[in-house]
Amino acid sequence: MEDQAEKLREIVKRKKDGSAKGSSSSKGNVKSADKARIITVTSGKGGVGKTNLSVNMALAFARLGKKVIVMDADLGLANVNVMLNMIPKYNLYHVIKKQKTIREILVETEYGISIVAGASGFSQIANMGEEDRKDFISELDSLSNADIIIIDTSAGVSSNVLDFIAAADDAVIITTPEPTAITDAYGIIKIIATEYDSLNVGLKLVVNRARGAAQAKGVADRMINIAGQFLNLKVDYLGFIYDDVSVPHAVIRQKPFLVVDPKCKASICVQHIVDRMDRNKPGESAGFGAMLKRLFKSSQHENNVV
Repeated sequence: MEDQAEKLREIVKRKKDGSAKGSSSSKGNVKSADKARIITVTSGKGGVGKTNLSVNMALAFARLGKKVIVMDADLGLANVNVMLNMIPKYNLYHVIKKQKTIREILVETEYGISIVAGASGFSQIANMGEEDRKDFISELDSLSNADIIIIDTSAGVSSNVLDFIAAADDAVIITTPEPTAITDAYGIIKIIATEYDSLNVGLKLVVNRARGAAQAKGVADRMINIAGQFLNLKVDYLGFIYDDVSVPHAVIRQKPFLVVDPKCKASICVQHIVDRMDRNKPGESAGFGAMLKRLFKSSQHENNVV
């Protein structure tokens, strides 16, 4: 345990030293290495558009001049590379098995973002053991030069999903107006509230496939009010995405809908969501170093979720 804590301290110290050396840029706009913003995108159930949101948010951030990495942390049913019509040679399976580093499997796309492919089909690693998780945390340090790291988790409430939520600067929970999706989204919010006594992360809600703003706000208001009243947990409404035929058409073409039709309703909604997030940045204590600390801490957390 002490060895791991010492290793983490060395990582954070190295990152701080590196950022100090890089702070003399004449342009004055070089980001400190440990200030990558970590955004986890998750859902209570599958099929609500989580990966689609992750990929298109990444593109919208990239269009704001950000260096963006999407990490497919769905360890078992990875979809990010499928959405982008890519077949990476290596993925997170090779990292967890210590055959490759994360930096070695990082793939640039034609859309100005980079991806870390998930380990589709390797269900045996869907719940990493404690030691493997610690090594994985150390590997994450090599991604710290990005501005934005979007982590597309698996659906549901495995220990890995909860750890990534607890470690993020922002946790975006996506639902649809369907009753089952709303129930499952509330379920994950409830588990977050009960599993973590103190959660230093901005919980945000996105309603996908809405018929309009009024329907989406109705869904969001109900969930936010219930979370506040019964869980004493603050959840912010980030925005909604129209139920837009351009989205399934883009999925079939294996291209982001922000590329296929940048002026469709869904694309405009995602751009508004990202603009809102960009205006409301995390506090000064946030960043990749802080994420490593929180993820390390949560990896020690005894999780009793079945």
